[in-house]
Parts: sequence; C-alpha cells; structure tokens
Amino acid sequence: MRHERLTRLEKPGTDWKALGYLVSIASVLFLGSIAWPQPDDPAWHMPFLILGMAASVIGMGCRYKAHLDQKRELRRTKNEAERAKDRKASRHG
Repeated sequence: MRHERLTRLEKPGTDWKALGYLVSIASVLFLGSIAWPQPDDPAWHMPFLILGMAASVIGMGCRYKAHLDQKRELRRTKNEAERAKDRKASRHG
C-alpha cells in the first residue's frame, strides 16, 4: 500500500498583487468619473472613455489571472518535487 505524506496548507496571507489590481480598478473608475464628458463635448468622447476604462480593467483582470496561474503552477511543481524527494528517501531509507 502506498502512503503519501500530506503537505500542510500554507496560511493565506495578503495577496498584495490582487489588492494592487483592485486599487487600480478603483482608480480607473474614479478618474473616469472625473473625465466623464459634458453635454457640449464631442459625441465620440463618451464611447472612447468607456472603451479605455473597460480595456484597462480587462487588462488588469488578465494580468491577475496570469498571476493566479503562475502561483498554481509553482505550488504544483513544489508538490511534485516534494513527492519525488519522499519517494527517493523511502527507497534508500
């Protein structure tokens, strides 16, 4: 019968990258509200402002998803390395 050691879960800390992205999203919304076109501004200002704000928020979302994927891959690789080390130790010990 094969016994695998359970790894302890790390205590979750503050995800500073996520917090930074949330702050950036908030700043986009605040700046967009200040830049909101007035009735006498050209008609193209509003759609361009909305597109720019949306592109910025979507870009931050994509970068955060890549960050989560990288963290998941690092955890997976670390767990694989620990299992390989345990297997090697059980063969020699």
